[in-house]
Amino acid sequence: MNERTAILSRMFIILGLILLIPCALGFQLIRVNFFEGDELRALWNKQAIDQIPIPAQRGNIYDANGTLLATNAVDYKLAFDPKVQVNGKIGVPQSQVNQLTGKLADLTGRSAAYYQNKINSAPPHSRYIVLDTNLSIFVKDEIKALNIKGVILEENYRRKYTFGSLASHALGFVNHKTEGRIGLEAFYNDELKGEDGVRQVRRDPFNRIFEYIGSPKKLPRNGYSLHTTIDAYLQAILEDELKAGVEKHLANYGTGIIMDPKTGAIKALANYPTYDPNYPASSEDENRRNFAISDMMEPGSTFKLVTAIAAVEQGVVESGEIFETPENGEVIIHDLILRDHVPLGNLTFQEVIQKSSNVAMAEIAMRMEPEVFYQYARNMGFGNDTNIDLIGEVEGRLAKPYEWSLVTLPWMSHGYEILATPLQIAQSYAAFANNGMMMRPYIVERIEDKNGNIIKQHDPIEIRRVAKKSTLEKLLPIFESVVTDSGTGYLAQVDGLRIAGKTGTAKKVVNGQYTNNYRGSFVGFFPVEDPQYVCFILLDEPKTSGYGGLTAAPIFKKIATRIAGLDNNIQRDMNTGQQQAPQFVQVPFLKGLSQEQAEILLSNLNIPYSISGKTGYIAQQMPEAGTELSRGQEISLTLSETYINSDSVKVKEGYAVIPDLKGMNMRQAASLLIELGLQTQIIGSGTVFAQYPKTGAWMRKGYTVTIRGKAKSLETLTQVSDR
Repeated sequence: MNERTAILSRMFIILGLILLIPCALGFQLIRVNFFEGDELRALWNKQAIDQIPIPAQRGNIYDANGTLLATNAVDYKLAFDPKVQVNGKIGVPQSQVNQLTGKLADLTGRSAAYYQNKINSAPPHSRYIVLDTNLSIFVKDEIKALNIKGVILEENYRRKYTFGSLASHALGFVNHKTEGRIGLEAFYNDELKGEDGVRQVRRDPFNRIFEYIGSPKKLPRNGYSLHTTIDAYLQAILEDELKAGVEKHLANYGTGIIMDPKTGAIKALANYPTYDPNYPASSEDENRRNFAISDMMEPGSTFKLVTAIAAVEQGVVESGEIFETPENGEVIIHDLILRDHVPLGNLTFQEVIQKSSNVAMAEIAMRMEPEVFYQYARNMGFGNDTNIDLIGEVEGRLAKPYEWSLVTLPWMSHGYEILATPLQIAQSYAAFANNGMMMRPYIVERIEDKNGNIIKQHDPIEIRRVAKKSTLEKLLPIFESVVTDSGTGYLAQVDGLRIAGKTGTAKKVVNGQYTNNYRGSFVGFFPVEDPQYVCFILLDEPKTSGYGGLTAAPIFKKIATRIAGLDNNIQRDMNTGQQQAPQFVQVPFLKGLSQEQAEILLSNLNIPYSISGKTGYIAQQMPEAGTELSRGQEISLTLSETYINSDSVKVKEGYAVIPDLKGMNMRQAASLLIELGLQTQIIGSGTVFAQYPKTGAWMRKGYTVTIRGKAKSLETLTQVSDR
C-alpha cells in the first residue's frame, strides 16, 4: 500500500508540472497582449524599421560652349531568384530559365551555358544569383519584356566621361564610391556630390527590405554642375598636336597649356601620354599625373623674360649697347663654364633675346643686386603656386638671395637654379601679354544647381602688376623678333599671324647631377596686336634634338595655325593683313632646306623663284637672306645635288639619305635631320665642318647622325668679369 501511494504521488507531481506549462503559456499570452502589448509592439516596430540612403546624383561638368564633358550614366545589375513561387509552385520552370539565359546570350555576346552554369553552381538555397552587371537600358528593357518571375533588375549609377580621354587631366576621375580623386572632380568634390537623402523601410525576419505606404523620406539634393573655361575644340587641337609632337620627337612625355591672358581662363590643358577617366585603373599611374601643375623643372631660356624686364626697369641696359661674346661662345664665371648654344659674336639687346645668348644675359643680370633680381622673379609668380582650382599643384622653388651661391645670379638669368611648373611659365607670359597685369588661372567659370541657378560665379582676379606698360612696349617687338627667320623660334612662325614668344632648352637633373638629356619648350602669345591666346609647349627628353626651337616651336605653330582657323576675328585680321601686304618683302634664309620646303615657303611669301640643279638641298641663294626684294622680283636657288648616288636607286622604306651638312649652323643641320626622321648628336658649336655618316649614305630612320661644329673667327674677344 505504501508503494502504491508513493507511485501515485509521483504521478500527481508530474501531472501537475505538465499542467503548469499551458498555464504559464496562457499567463504569458495574457501579459503580452493585455499588460505589456503596446510597449512590445513599439519595440518590434523600432527594430523592424530601418533607414537607408537615397543617393544624390553627381553634378555634370560642361565645357565653355556647353558641351557635356562628364555626367552620370545608369546601368543595371541582373540577379535571379530561382525559388520564387510560379503558378502556386516553388521554383521557376526550366523552360523560362532557358528563355532567360538564351535572351541574355543574344544581348551580351556570352553563351547561354555561361549563365546557366552560374545558376546551377549557386548554393541550393540561394535566392539572389547575380547573372550580369553593367547592362544597358536597352538590355534591361528586353529582359523586362520577357516578364519572367524571379528576375531582379537593379539600377547602378556610374560616372561617364563623354569624350573619353579628352581633357582627362583637367577633369580627373572618381573612385568606386564616386568620390573625386584628382582634377576638378577632386577639387570640387563637395559641390559635385550633393547630399544624399534618406528613406524609411521595414525589414522582415529574413532581413529583406520592404517599403511601406506613408513611409517618411528626405529627398536628396543633387550635386551642382560645373561650367568650365575648357574649350573642347581647342582641347582637341592641343591634344592632337601634342601627341603627334611627342611621337615624332620620341619624347618621354609632353605638356601643353592654352590660356586667355586677359582673364586667366584655361582654354585647354593636356599631357601626353594620357589616360581614359572612364577606366583610370587601365593606365599607368604616371599617365594620370598632371605635369602641367605638378612637375617642377628648370625653365631654361623662357625665364629670360624675367631678366629682360628687370634689366629694362632697372636701367642696366643702355640704348644701342653692343654685347660682345667670346669667339668660342664660352665664359668662365667663378670657375664654371657658361656657354651659348653657338658662338654669337657681337649682339644688340634685341639680338641677345632673339638669338638666346646665355653669356650676354648673364652679364646683364650681374649688373643687378641679387635682392632686386629675386624680387622681379617673385613678382612674376615664381616660387608661389598659382592657386588654380586643381588638386596637386606645387609651388616650385625660388631660393632666397641669402641661399644663393656665387654663380646663382648668372645661371638664374637664363633659367637655371630655379624650379617652376609649366603653368607658372605660362602665367608669366600671360602677364606680359596682358600689359603687365598678372591674372589668377582658373578653370571653373560658374557653378549651377539643377534649375540653372548660379551658386557661384568666378570673376577674373588680378594678382599684381609685374612690370610697367612702357617696359613691355619696349620688349614686345624684341620677343616678337624671336619668332622670325633670325630668331631661335623661327619654326613657330605662322604666315600672316604676329606671334611673340621664347624658346627654352634646359638640361635635366638626375640624382643631383646634370645629364645630357634635355627639356625643350616654347611659350608664346598671339595675335601680338591684341593677345587672345597664350600657349606653352614642353617636351621631356626629345630624342631628335634638345632645342625647344626645333621640337616645341613646330608644335606651337601647328596649334596656332589651327586656332587661327577657328577664330573668325584672327582669320579676318590675317586676311586683311594679306590684302594690305607691303611692296617689299625680306628674303628668308633658305640654305639647307629641301626643294619642297623652299618652294612652299616662297609660295606663301609670293616670291618668284628659279631653281638650278637636279636634286638635294638648297646650297646657294641669290640675293642673300635679309635682302629686301620688290614685289615680283625673282630669287635664284641652287641645289646641292647630294642625292646623285640615289638618283637611279629608290631609297628603301624606313631609310633616309644623309644630306651634305657642312657649312650649316648646328640648328639648321639638326632641323634637316629631324625632318628626315634621324636623331642628332652634336659635338662642338658653330658651323658644321664634319659629319658621320658621310653625304649620300643610307641610314635607318631613328638612328643618330653625328655632326661636329667649329666656331667662326670673331674680331672681338671678351669675357664676362666676375662681379
